[in-house]
Amino acid sequence: MAGVSDQIRVLVVDDDALVRAGLSLLLAGAEGIVLVGEAADGSEVAHAVAEHEPDIVLMDIRMPGMDEIGRASCRE
Repeated sequence: MAGVSDQIRVLVVDDDALVRAGLSLLLAGAEGIVLVGEAADGSEVAHAVAEHEPDIVLMDIRMPGMDEIGRASCRE
C-alpha cells in the first residue's frame, strides 16, 4: 500500500520522568517502533497528539491533569 509506514509511531505520557525515560529507552531499541514524543501530564496530551500524530499513545492512567482513564481534563 502506498503511503503506509512500516513503523508504529508512539507517544509516551507519564508524570514520572524516570518512567518516561525507561519506556523511551525500551521503545528506541524496538524494531518497527519510533518514539515521536513525550508528555509529562494529561494537560499536555491533546497538544502532543496534534503535534506528533502518533499511532499509539502509551499513557499512565493516574497522573496530574487527568480525570479518569482516557479522559484528559483539557478537552476542547
